[in-house]
Amino acid sequence: MVRQADAALAREFGLDADEYAKVLEIMGRPPSVTELGVFSVMWSEHCSYKSSRVHLKQLPTKAPWVVHGPGENAGVVEIGHGLCAVFKMESHNHPSFIEPYQGAATGVGGILRDVFTMGARPIANLNALRFGDPAHPATKRIVDGVVRGIGGYGNCVGVPTVGGEVNFHPAFNGNPLVNAMTVGIAPVDRIFLSAAAGVGNPVVYVGSKTGRDGIHGATMASAEFGADAEAKRPTVQVGDPFTEKLLIEACLELMATDAIVAIQDMGAAGLTSSSVEMAGKGGVGIALDLDAVPQRETGMSAYEMMLSESQERMLMVLRPEREDAARAIFAKWGLDFAVIGRITDSGRIVVRHQGVVEADIPLAPLAEQAPLYQRPTTEAPKPAVLAAARVEDRLGLARGLEVLLACPDLCSRAWVWEQYDSTIGGQTVKRPGAADAAVVRVEGQAMALALTTDCTPRYCAADPEAGGRQAVAEAWRNLTAVGARPLAITDNLNFGNPEKPEVMGAFAAAIRGMASACEALNFPVVSGNVSLYNETEGRAILPTPAIGGLGVIDDAAKAVGIALRPWLDLVLVGATQGWLGQSLWLREIGGREDGAPPPVDLPAERAVGDFVRTQILSGTVRACHDVSDGGLLVAVAEMALAGNVGARLSTGPRDIPGHAYWFGEDQGRYVLAVPDHAAFVRAAEAAGIPAVRIGHSGGAGLTVPDGGTISIASLRAAHERFFPSFMGS
Repeated sequence: MVRQADAALAREFGLDADEYAKVLEIMGRPPSVTELGVFSVMWSEHCSYKSSRVHLKQLPTKAPWVVHGPGENAGVVEIGHGLCAVFKMESHNHPSFIEPYQGAATGVGGILRDVFTMGARPIANLNALRFGDPAHPATKRIVDGVVRGIGGYGNCVGVPTVGGEVNFHPAFNGNPLVNAMTVGIAPVDRIFLSAAAGVGNPVVYVGSKTGRDGIHGATMASAEFGADAEAKRPTVQVGDPFTEKLLIEACLELMATDAIVAIQDMGAAGLTSSSVEMAGKGGVGIALDLDAVPQRETGMSAYEMMLSESQERMLMVLRPEREDAARAIFAKWGLDFAVIGRITDSGRIVVRHQGVVEADIPLAPLAEQAPLYQRPTTEAPKPAVLAAARVEDRLGLARGLEVLLACPDLCSRAWVWEQYDSTIGGQTVKRPGAADAAVVRVEGQAMALALTTDCTPRYCAADPEAGGRQAVAEAWRNLTAVGARPLAITDNLNFGNPEKPEVMGAFAAAIRGMASACEALNFPVVSGNVSLYNETEGRAILPTPAIGGLGVIDDAAKAVGIALRPWLDLVLVGATQGWLGQSLWLREIGGREDGAPPPVDLPAERAVGDFVRTQILSGTVRACHDVSDGGLLVAVAEMALAGNVGARLSTGPRDIPGHAYWFGEDQGRYVLAVPDHAAFVRAAEAAGIPAVRIGHSGGAGLTVPDGGTISIASLRAAHERFFPSFMGS
């Protein structure tokens, strides 16, 4: 007998009273438990974007090179030579707090599937990680598990992890952020989509068997944590990267034929979301027989099978005459292959188990009547601009630099990177730490992709609109700094509880800032993810609209890194005011987190970046580094450390305090190492671009304008101290 649901169970599943009333209206009767499970996950924040959709419409998504924007499994942009780049970023925040290793590992596995589902071979992974205060008792365990999980999955599946970010802040103590990005390559005429078609066509399940892991994972990701977070461990999926590798190869082999009508990975909400989305997008119906679902646990109910988020599984609609050939391919790779249903013309999803209809739901209202909220918004007043002259420098330039390079947000990430295989596949041109963006060659071509992830949450907390604008601009800048032409972004919008007006106010403002930057920089959004309810016991994370940027460089040999060579001139390109508000110097040395974040002048950003890129591609630039966290002196020090070469810096302008000039975080700036500063500055002046020589490279130490000198060896010792000491290795 089919068990019926009620309002109390609906609340337990995350549906409020109005949403449950809408379910009753659609169904015309009380739903079964399985039907209620379908509604609860499809109408969850994670799957329906019910609080964010009204704002996301502001983001520009089109450009001549955009093949597929938001709405598919991943974004697709044309890169030339008949090829496309397919990419997306997604969060696995809540699972990574509960079970750091598996949470992070399955985050990597899920984003890989989003990319190869569309016919692309994955060529690179990146990540953006935010952890709590290093002094918090949980932080070390979470860092260890997340980094091992990312490395363990990515290394085993054979896709290099080439870049990312790692930040620390007490706001992430109870809710780390684990945002994973994958990029793949596909022929422009061989992109596979998810809309089902063809009444009578077989619906085929492939990959791993279904278990009870991850049930209601999407719902768990759509609620804030309380004190019982550890009890949610059963909602975390368990990954197997070796099976994922087999699944990639089997799917790509099948995609080389004409067998596939539609394909979708079983990600959040598993079989429910994949079947509902495929049939809904195609305007057809779907009938499923759960008796045919490969299972690795006994006695599973229809509810459990429909909501399981077991990993390494895909759903396909095949041409009937190709079914046997497809079965043979998956048998060769040792993977399950089962026909579990058919496409119908009913416009409904009908689920049978052991001869009983467990669910019979009309698909159109399930999508069209999904909740859509215009949440109340309250935007905090913008903070006042901090006058740099009123902030005392207690340490001087050399000591201040040493303190900054040693802090958790600026220290060497080698401990992290060394756990990732960044060169597997043999196409990585610029490894982590070598350049502002990772550079990965497209196999068989001279061209390469440049890839980055960027966001500055402390800017977003102070002024979400300015912070959203800066996140996009910094991604654009990092791609430009290696010589790449920025093409598009994917985003991962991490915020707190949307039912709080201040959270939705920050979300709305961040979207406005992002949209303005995307428009000005011709840098559209082609895919993304919204992660809300990132709170624990009522304490929200810092607003974190993480940006994954992708660009192309026609000749990989022209890409530049950050490493200094001896006897080059150092030129600062871009305007400097000495902006200390929300800077790392202010936090780490001044002991303050206040002031307005640095503004982003978008026309100037575009003009300066286009000039720098032109100079790089002309061959006049030996090294390039954008100026970001820590300011100008940190940028020069990072270049010196990368090349193991010192530098002597000249005095800055008299109208800006020295600590503000060298540690301020003014935007839209680059440090370039060039053989002839005079010719370079003349070219910049002709283009109307601010440029000034700030010193030259050479020697074994960094000599700063106030007379202090610090050896490269001392800088390196400070820079490399944190992670080995913190992690005990």
